[in-house]
Parts: sequence; C-alpha cells; structure tokens
Amino acid sequence: MKPGLRASGLWLLLALAALAPWLGLYPVLGMRIMCFALLACAFNLLAGYGGLISFGHAAMFGGAGYIAGQALAQWHLPTPMGLLLGMGFAVGVGLVMGLLAVRRHGIYFSMITLALAQIVYFYFLQAPFTGGEDGLQGIPRGSFLGLSLQSDRVMYEFVLAVVALSWWFLRRVNRSPFGQILRASRENEPRLISLGYNAARYKLGVFLLSAAFAGLAGALKAVVMGFETLDDVHWATSGLVILMTLVGGLGTDFGPVLGALIITVLEDKMGLVARTLVHVTGLSWFSHLADSVGMVIGAIFVVCVLAFRRGIIGELGARLGTRLSARSRPGA
Repeated sequence: MKPGLRASGLWLLLALAALAPWLGLYPVLGMRIMCFALLACAFNLLAGYGGLISFGHAAMFGGAGYIAGQALAQWHLPTPMGLLLGMGFAVGVGLVMGLLAVRRHGIYFSMITLALAQIVYFYFLQAPFTGGEDGLQGIPRGSFLGLSLQSDRVMYEFVLAVVALSWWFLRRVNRSPFGQILRASRENEPRLISLGYNAARYKLGVFLLSAAFAGLAGALKAVVMGFETLDDVHWATSGLVILMTLVGGLGTDFGPVLGALIITVLEDKMGLVARTLVHVTGLSWFSHLADSVGMVIGAIFVVCVLAFRRGIIGELGARLGTRLSARSRPGA
C-alpha cells in the first residue's frame, strides 16, 4: 500500500473513532475498548516483536489502576499526575519481573512472570487501601488542562487522544533500529549475541516499555470507570489480553486493536448478539449464548487457531499480499 494511501486510511479511522459517540457508540464502552486495545498493543510489543510471552501484564494493568485511583481519590492529585504514578508503579513491577525473567526462555519466562503477578495480586487483595474484594471506589476523573473530564464524551476524546498517541509511539518503536534488534533476538538470539549485542539488556528495555503502556492503560481504565477491582489484577486478565492479541494478529499494528474490539464487545454485548442471532435464524438455542460468554470466546479462539493462525489481520494481510503479487506477475 502506498504511504499516502496508508496515511489517509489512518486519518479516516481516527476521524471515525472520534465521531463514534455521536454515531451511537456508548462512550464508556468505547473507552473500555480503547483501554484494552492499548493493553493489547503493549503486550504485542513484548510478544509480537520481542518473542516474550508474559502472564504478568495484569499486575501492571490492575496495579497501575489501584495506584492511580489512590492518588486521585485519597491524595487529590491532578489526573495527569495520577496517570503518571500508575505508569511509574507498572514500570517498577516490570523492572523486578524483567530482571528476574529476561534471562529465561519459553515456558520458564512465562511461569516466572505468572508467579510474580500472583504475588502482586495477593498484595492488593490484602492491602488496606484497595478495599479488598469490594474494590477501590469513588475515583474522580478530575480535569486536564483546565478542561473537566466529567462528561463521558469529553473523557472519550481525551482517552482517544492518549491511546492514539501511544499507538503511534509503539508503532514507531517497532520500526526503529531498536525494534529491528528485538526481531533479531526473537529469530536467533545466539547469533545476535555473537554480533556483540547484549540481548538481555534489549529484552529488559522492551519489557519496561511494555510495562509502562500497560500501566497507562490500567490507570486510564480506573479513571474512566471510577473504580478499580481485583479482576484487573488477576492472572485471567493476562490470559485475556493474550487472547485479544492472538485473535487480532500477533506482530501486526492493528491486530491487537481489532482483537480488543471483538473480545470486549462480546463480553459487554453478548445478550444483544444472542437476541440478534435468534431473530435472524429463528433458532431459540442461540438465546443460551448470553450466559456462555466464555464458551463463545473460546470457540472464536479455536477457530482463529485453526483457520487464522496469524490472526485476523495477519491472515488478511498475507492473503491480500499474495493476490497483489500474483496480479503483478507478467501474464497474470
């Protein structure tokens, strides 16, 4: 695709996203989708380009939400400061995880991040300021540059701006020399080391970058929703973001965004989807899907693994690329 056409498409998508609340999208649902999309993009930076499958992103995501919520609700700090503190906490957790895990490979790396994430989970379960199983309530949205964020639509545009800039930055990182070294480490780490690069240092660097944006996503979600619960710190959230990234397309720019859109909408609107299927097909069996969201998401994952092994975006890109190359051959 030509650079000019690609840029026009990106601006069109951004304009549609900005106008979505005026076109009928519930703003809070849209903000939840964007927060999970940012979390999936942060995970994609680590797994899709660094080749590191982490089960610890829930600790950074939910932990940042708790710290940002505490900063805004109890310490009465400005909203940007609360978001930065949440990111700082996530980077701190990422530093500890990274120092302990980056020299391990495969399942050992994943299990270390999972074990450390569970330690963070049990800390927030017992910490006095988190509210335990009731969660941290009453998180104010505050303001930004003198503009009140209490309105859902104003908050939506603020979240969209933060997520869009974060996506652009992560995309630039993926295409930078740093991103090239990450891909080289993923493909053949011994060869990269033989060329004089410190692979562990680069992997720690990408782990910290991924942790920072996972923390930003978690802090944003806490501000949007006005509360923070243990669900965001639980390891199941790490599994969910892995699912989002794999369904959309690991190692692609838009795959994590599409995966987050599909999974979040299914979780939130499964009842509406079930009623629509009953109306279209006339089969009452589909009404039971409203109570079986996990089963539906699992089925989608199985279908993607069997039919879209590179994810939806990755598979579409590969097939379109094959067709275009076929057309460009002489005599095609």
